Amino acid sequence: MKIAVLGGDGFCGWPASLHLSDIGHDVVIVDNLSRRAIDEELGAQSLTPIATIDDRLAAWKEVTGKEIGFENIDVAQDYEGLYDFITTYEPDAVIHFAEQRAAPYSMKNHRTKRYTVDNNVNATHNLLVAIVESGLDIHVVHLGTMGVYGYGTAGMQIPEGYLDIQVDAGENGIVEQQILYPTNPGSVYHMTKVLDQSLFAYYAKNDELRITDLHQGIIWGTHTPQTERDERLINRFDYDGDYGTVLNRFLMQAAVGYPLTVHGTGGQTRAFIHIRDMAKCIQLAVENPPAKGERVKIFNQMTETHRVRDLAELISNISGAEVQMVPNPRKESAENELHVANDTFIGLGLEPTYLAEGLLQEVEDVARKYSDRADRSKIPARSLWTKQQHEGVPEGEK
Repeated sequence: MKIAVLGGDGFCGWPASLHLSDIGHDVVIVDNLSRRAIDEELGAQSLTPIATIDDRLAAWKEVTGKEIGFENIDVAQDYEGLYDFITTYEPDAVIHFAEQRAAPYSMKNHRTKRYTVDNNVNATHNLLVAIVESGLDIHVVHLGTMGVYGYGTAGMQIPEGYLDIQVDAGENGIVEQQILYPTNPGSVYHMTKVLDQSLFAYYAKNDELRITDLHQGIIWGTHTPQTERDERLINRFDYDGDYGTVLNRFLMQAAVGYPLTVHGTGGQTRAFIHIRDMAKCIQLAVENPPAKGERVKIFNQMTETHRVRDLAELISNISGAEVQMVPNPRKESAENELHVANDTFIGLGLEPTYLAEGLLQEVEDVARKYSDRADRSKIPARSLWTKQQHEGVPEGEK
């Protein structure tokens, strides 16, 4: 299968690209390398050393004999370049990772809020329009987020995208409908994923595009079987307050002797998935497209849920690290329950990689190996959710 991976140089896109190439697909990465530019902007490099894209791809060919192509295209700004690529390469599937992925970065200031909306929404819409104009039958697989649902479940299990409801239509009786599960985004980043949902629903209905939207939980882990083959293939390990995911951050903090930073009460319950399972889910989604004319397929791409303070206690017990409660920069409930359906991927054969001490140790070992690259000043979360919070922060930290 010919697969284009938009955003294939990133945290999820790179291991997914390697996995798909490894199992025999013809893969081309399309990326403008913006995540590397944001590293420079924030002054916060990946804990793991990331080779140039040329060196990464050369290493993959050297190790496996397989080639992954690369096109430097800004999907959000260069519509003509994207359209020309699609009509020339004629992919069977396009995996869309080409969005700014960090909620804290999206809330940092007015510029990052506008950039997140401009980049994410334009990238999605440009892709959909280009496919329509090309006339090609291309399956779009999009990496969305569990965060579109919000985190208040009212005690019910969050379904996979759609909710069965009954409406009292007066003299017409009770009408049964199925609607998109009501959204409740918690950041500008999450809001862009909500807007993506509406774009997908429209183009699936109006132009019969085949679209799968993956509502993913928080990624943890670093290695996949492919990234372990050569250090030049290693994946990103973000630990800073804007891009670091909570469990990886805890493990890095334990490795460098920094207190585990639990925001607020730590009562936030979140969905998680190991990075190996993420790559496998992308494969399963690509291999099981919706039929032409079918509504958008929505899968909940997660394997387990955990409360943040429970994770901190687990890591503390394993590593001996101190747990430190710090103010929560986000505007969110102090406590929440989260129950999520993930029947589709399990039914397709996913064998989940559950939280296990061995894998946690693996991540901590990676963090310890590269601990000399850590900048402890970048660990605290400084992006705040409200203007009132910002007003109390010294100018240099805003």
